[in-house]
Amino acid sequence: MKKSRYSDSQIIGILKQAESGIPVPQLCREHGMSSATFYKWRSKYGGMDVSMMQRVKELEEENRRLKKMYAEERLKAVIIQEALAKKQGIRLQYIQSGKPQQNAYIERFNRTVRHEWLDENLFESIEQAQQLATEWLWRYNAERPNMAIGGITPYQKLAMAA
Repeated sequence: MKKSRYSDSQIIGILKQAESGIPVPQLCREHGMSSATFYKWRSKYGGMDVSMMQRVKELEEENRRLKKMYAEERLKAVIIQEALAKKQGIRLQYIQSGKPQQNAYIERFNRTVRHEWLDENLFESIEQAQQLATEWLWRYNAERPNMAIGGITPYQKLAMAA
């Protein structure tokens, strides 16, 4: 992170001078900074004292570290997930960049799962949830009318083809 050439107390002092009525362009000339820098400081540190400003900077640093830590852990989790999938013979496919329509299909399916399966069942065990999920998925794929094949079920389509 770029180090400011102004200390916390200098920044607070400049902001206090502006509050006392010294025009911003004059302050900028005196301290050798741009008006954009002044307004950025004012929006970020206006009304603070030096101790509050230091606390904000400490929190920002802690937030940066936590974000970095989260990104590293998330990357590890993705690597483990991909390794487990490969071990089980599962090929993971992600939505292609620039193809948001692919996500619409997934979101529609997720909505259907929520409304037709999750909202209608109360599970007492993981095994029961797996069993009901398998039954629902079978009905969804085999017995439910499919608009892609003319609004008929796959069974009806097979019967028509035979």
